[in-house]
Amino acid sequence: MARAFTADEVEKFFARLKKQIPAPRTELESANPFTLLVAVVLSAQATDKSVNKATEPLFKIADTPAKMVALGEEKLIGYIKTIGLFRTKARNVIALSKLLIEKHGGEVPRSREELQALPGAGRKTANVVLNVAFSEKTIAVDTHIFRVCNRTGLAPGKDVLAVELALEKKVPDKFKLHAHHWLILHGRYTCIARKPLCPTCVVRDLCRFKDKTKEGAAIRKPAAKPPSRARR
Repeated sequence: MARAFTADEVEKFFARLKKQIPAPRTELESANPFTLLVAVVLSAQATDKSVNKATEPLFKIADTPAKMVALGEEKLIGYIKTIGLFRTKARNVIALSKLLIEKHGGEVPRSREELQALPGAGRKTANVVLNVAFSEKTIAVDTHIFRVCNRTGLAPGKDVLAVELALEKKVPDKFKLHAHHWLILHGRYTCIARKPLCPTCVVRDLCRFKDKTKEGAAIRKPAAKPPSRARR
């Protein structure tokens, strides 16, 4: 088993990611907490690009729960039919919009438990909304973060919840607000799944991955700096 990260190493890890991207943001487009919630629900098993393409015209006419309910499930399908699982997602969006009206006065709740109780909104969705919409220091673990944390040894875990809880304990408070965005970007553009770009990695010397790619290997070269907006 690889040696665990020390507190000093964790500090260096995030300080370097922060230096690369001081203020990272999500790539999902939204206008308010409700549209963010809808966008995150729609983004499950879909790319941010495809979600943004669908929601750009949708949010112009339905940016509140009441407007979404008035639009109705069938018309909503017309907007999101290019997204995977669109029928199930349309049903969930209408159902969660109704619940927001009935139980929360049309507002998006600010607790993880209440968010997770909404149709189509799991723990990751709740964490994203709390972090992006309400600036809570939550960490939403997706496949990129799960890979980065296990591969580097930063916060290994057998499932996404174990990784999330490990990160909650290890990440210094001053880095928690943007931690999941930095990790997503690192996993998307540097610590990629098939062949990580180790020669250009800013945390290579801290990483515990034993099969690092070598200098001069035939790998895709990244941009000089990853984008500041994180996809989900």
